[in-house]
Amino acid sequence: MSKKTRKMTLSALFAALTVILLYIASVWPTGRFGLVAAASLFAAAAVVEAGLGSGFAVFAVSAAIGMLIVPNRAAPLLYIFFFGYYPMVKSLIERVKGTVLQWVLKLVVFNAALTAIWFLFGELLVGFLGYGHGALIAYLGGNVAFVLFDYGFTKLIWFYIDRISKKVRV
Repeated sequence: MSKKTRKMTLSALFAALTVILLYIASVWPTGRFGLVAAASLFAAAAVVEAGLGSGFAVFAVSAAIGMLIVPNRAAPLLYIFFFGYYPMVKSLIERVKGTVLQWVLKLVVFNAALTAIWFLFGELLVGFLGYGHGALIAYLGGNVAFVLFDYGFTKLIWFYIDRISKKVRV
């Protein structure tokens, strides 16, 4: 099998696994954020195995299929608005020199995504967080959660590289 065919096959497998996790997240609401975040690991694996293009392909295909077949749109929308493209953005940002600049860029990306979600789905968030200090709570809590997510995500990517990637190499 050619290298190009292996990359495409692996990307298709990662997209399928992503859609499965998005589907499970839609029917198991208590684990929605965790499962959608876990689904983003497959795009990260595609980046490790086959490059940024494959990561974006996994994101695009799984987002489109997720919106078509997942019964509750909340999980695919979370994936589309942040978790799905973040592995590729993270890869690009981590090429920039300077840890402080990397964190600034990551927080800018996160806050831009949160702002888009706030404006598009604000009524849902206001219903959940209430009026008044709801935005402050969302941004402060969200930034803390994001930093923890990014740290854990980095550890999981390194675990994949150290333990799994050698068995999957394209």
